[in-house]
Amino acid sequence: MLIRCVDFETTGAPTKMEKHAVCEVGWCDVVGDEDDDLPWGHGMPRAMLVDPCRPMPPEAAAVHGIIDADLVGAPQMVTGFMELMKGPPSMFCAFNADFEQAFFQGGDLPWVDPYKVAVRLWPDAPNHKQGTLRYLLGIPLDRAAAFPPHRAGPDAYVLAGILAHILNEGLCSLDTMVRWSKGPALLPKCPISDEHRGKPFNDVPSSFLKWILDPNKTFSRDLKATAKYHLKLRDELIT
Repeated sequence: MLIRCVDFETTGAPTKMEKHAVCEVGWCDVVGDEDDDLPWGHGMPRAMLVDPCRPMPPEAAAVHGIIDADLVGAPQMVTGFMELMKGPPSMFCAFNADFEQAFFQGGDLPWVDPYKVAVRLWPDAPNHKQGTLRYLLGIPLDRAAAFPPHRAGPDAYVLAGILAHILNEGLCSLDTMVRWSKGPALLPKCPISDEHRGKPFNDVPSSFLKWILDPNKTFSRDLKATAKYHLKLRDELIT
């Protein structure tokens, strides 16, 4: 099985008012089989600059360092997306995959989002950023290939290392990861309120969880799903 880990650098996060576009495509393949005893492995990353067909905003350039001059003569975005389909892969993987999927759907292939997996596997991690998980888990990577961060190739490479670690340690099956990735993320700690901010959700009172679920409250899908999940664990979910 070939799982293609992907990462994009862009002109910004897409919104209803501003579509934005990809300026760099990176990928790194994880290969293996859940039905045999051989370890999952991954190679080195690949990346290519692509033309976003729009100027690079300074705030986006400040993140990844890609400027308009770097993109002169670069191929169109669709060329990069076509590279991602070669192989073909069995599924795609992206960290915070909703972001990548806003630009590239990957046909009808399933996606794995290691962020949504990580918050379930390591709820007590200092945070669930990709770089933090790399060092927290002690994942051995080529340091040059993983540098610099916030570029598509190195970030895809680190992502491949995290996914291979989860699979090789038997921490979660691919089917479960795909299922978790389709839904909202379960947040490990409460992100709101002076009284409960930073608390593990196990320590947040049910009354506050029910308040989060008030239909008149416009909290994120992830926060509402997390409140519902913990109320269900306590047998206190009223439907």
